[in-house]
Parts: sequence; structure tokens; C-alpha cells
Amino acid sequence: MPRGRITSRSGAAWIFDEAVDKIMSPQRPKIRTTAIGAYPKPDYAPVANWFDLREVHRRNPTGTYSAYLRERADDAEALLDRATEEVVREQAEIGIDIPTDGEIRREHYIYYHLRRIDGFDFDHLTTKAMRDGSWKAEVPTVVSPLSAGAPFLARDWRVAQSVTEKPVKITVPGPLTIIDSTANAHYESEQALALALADVLAVEIGALADAGCRWIQVDEPLFARNPEKALAYGVEALDRRFAGVPTSVNKAVHICCGYPSELDLEDYPKTDAASYFDLADALDRSVVDAVSLEDAHRPNDLGLLECFARSTVILGVVDIAQTRIEAIDQIRTRLKAALDHIDRERLIAAPDCGLIMLDRETTAAKLRSMVAAARTV
Repeated sequence: MPRGRITSRSGAAWIFDEAVDKIMSPQRPKIRTTAIGAYPKPDYAPVANWFDLREVHRRNPTGTYSAYLRERADDAEALLDRATEEVVREQAEIGIDIPTDGEIRREHYIYYHLRRIDGFDFDHLTTKAMRDGSWKAEVPTVVSPLSAGAPFLARDWRVAQSVTEKPVKITVPGPLTIIDSTANAHYESEQALALALADVLAVEIGALADAGCRWIQVDEPLFARNPEKALAYGVEALDRRFAGVPTSVNKAVHICCGYPSELDLEDYPKTDAASYFDLADALDRSVVDAVSLEDAHRPNDLGLLECFARSTVILGVVDIAQTRIEAIDQIRTRLKAALDHIDRERLIAAPDCGLIMLDRETTAAKLRSMVAAARTV
């Protein structure tokens, strides 16, 4: 007879079995959860969601933001603080282990940072073909050597961290992704510009780490779209971004495969997920501790997880472009399958990307399903 079992299969027997298992087996650590970056903004936030203005942003993203700066209320900072605190508190109450600041202050996930780097010209924009020529945009231009401005992310983090004891994650755009959304009129090559960006933004990341932030994530979707550049100098730039950051800080990189133009499209152009296999070894040997990958909208071959012998994998299990709420069992099944390929301690559940396309109610429902699934695997 199996240990501790009684012969009847009554409800009491199942309760007894479960009690014995808890006594005889060490408790398994739960699978942690995180958000990726952007979170739907409260209506009163004085800086609009960049995705809500995407058609205008495609033509002149910086001009749109300048208009908001001119028209915003005198109490804009207080409203931004309040909105940040609200979305962090909401994530914590849902049960997210590593919430983000929601990127509430950002009119655009790249340009928010670049306005604080000397050497970018936001007054004289350059027309640039975007996404393989699918549209043109007016983008800021590098016109002189880059240098760090006054630190700003440490304050963003302090505001977000003030409402929870959970470690709040702050995100930073990566050099290759910055280059894709700007023009270069100064550096002799993209590689030289990428390394210069890495050195400049390393200053900001260092200040953020010194302030006490323990989760810092670099966003590099361009790694998936152009793995050749990523391997040639992108991973080197990633390492330089984290130069001098102590081991007490969790250093992450997020590599998504692209947003659609609208919600609930069944199929839309995305980067080839096979590029994850091309990048895995170099990323696993880099300084980053965690690699964030999409898996919900377009599932990967989970053998990919075995390519990460050292790194934690933040696995996307929630689709950020579908309004349908994932069932708990659906997410749980995927996480259980992932555990056939990676240690439980090195797996974190997350949405595929930022949640900026969804409304607050849908976002909260999706995250609740994710948290419930992760707690019961």
C-alpha cells in the first residue's frame, strides 16, 4: 500500500493524502510573476498612452508630446505620481511579485529617455522610413556626441516603490531599439552609436541601482528582428549598459516580436520567433540574469528554454493584443509544460509585452488568471 494511504477513495482519503504529501515532501517554490513594462494609464494622467495616439505618433511623435507639455495642468507631477502609485498598488494587490512603474510618465517608451540625453535634437527632426518602409515618421536626430543628462529614473522608481514592499522593476530602452526609432547625423556607424548609447545609459542605470532599485530591464525588441546586429554588437552594448551594476540587482532583457496595429487580430506580421534560438547562447553568456521572451500569442518550441543553462526565463503566457481573458487552466498547462525544460526557480510568468493596448479591467482580469495559474502549478 502506498505510504500514508487509506483504501477508501472517499473525500476524507484525498484530504489525508494531501496532508501526508505536505508533510513528507519539501514545499515547492511558487512560480514568480511580473509585468513587462507599460500598464494602462488612469484617465487623469496628464501624459496620454502613446498607443492611443499611434497614428499621429507615426508622423510626428515628438510634436504630439510637445503639445501635451504646453497644455498639461500645473499639478502634472502630482498627477503622474498619483497615477504611478495607483497602478503599482493595483499590480501588487492582484498578486504580481515584481510589478513595474507602468511607464506612466512616458509619452513614448523610447523618447522619454532620449529627451534627457545631450546630443539628440528634438527641434529639427529627420524624416525616416520605419519598419521596412511601411510608413515614415519625423524622428529626433543625433547631432553631437552623446552625454548623460541629470538622473531621472531614480525618482521614478522611488515614487513607484513607495506603495509596496515588492521589488518594483524599471525599464530602459536598449541601444539597437533606440537606433531604429531615431536618425544618426554624427557617429560613423550604427555600432559606434550603439556603444555610445550603452555608455551614456549605463550612467542612468548605475544611478538607478545606487538608489536601491533591484530589478532593471533593458527592452531590445530589435534583437529578435535583427539577430545579426544583436550578435555583432548588440549583446556587447547590453553588457556595457550594466557595467558596474552590483550582483544584488536583477538585470533583465526583454525581447518581444512586435505589436499589431489593433486589438483582436488573429494574425499579424511578427518577427520570426526562431531568432530566439539564434540569440539564446549569447544572451545566456551575457551579464543579464533574466531573459524575457514572448510565448502566448505565438508559442515557441519549449526546447528553447533548455538553451538557457544559467539565465532565468521570463515567459510570456498572456496575450497583450487579444481582449479574450486566458483561462487559468490554459496558463497553468503551459507553465507545467515549461517546467519539463527549466528549473522552477528560473521560470517567471509574465505577459508577452507591455499592456498598453488593453483597458484596465481587461488587464487586471488577465493578470489575475496568470497569478492564479502560477500559484497552482
